[in-house]
Amino acid sequence: MNDAPRIKGWQCIGCGKVEAPQPCIGVCQDRPVELVDAANYDQAVERMRALEALLGKVVRITPRDGEWERAYRMLQQQAREALGKAAR
Repeated sequence: MNDAPRIKGWQCIGCGKVEAPQPCIGVCQDRPVELVDAANYDQAVERMRALEALLGKVVRITPRDGEWERAYRMLQQQAREALGKAAR
């Protein structure tokens, strides 16, 4: 996954207003956008990557005969860990 491009800006510590001035070339039109804090975005990406890695194991695993329950418990534990890390 490619990370989203980032721009530098300023946020008021009082009201939360965000500004990110750019050089105007004379054809600007303002439009509403939705922004997220970069730290929150980074956490979401980290969680997604951890869960994608676990999902990759799920689709690649083929336990030997009699090992399905052990493999299930192992994947279940890894899923708990991935979800626990993601919640922090």
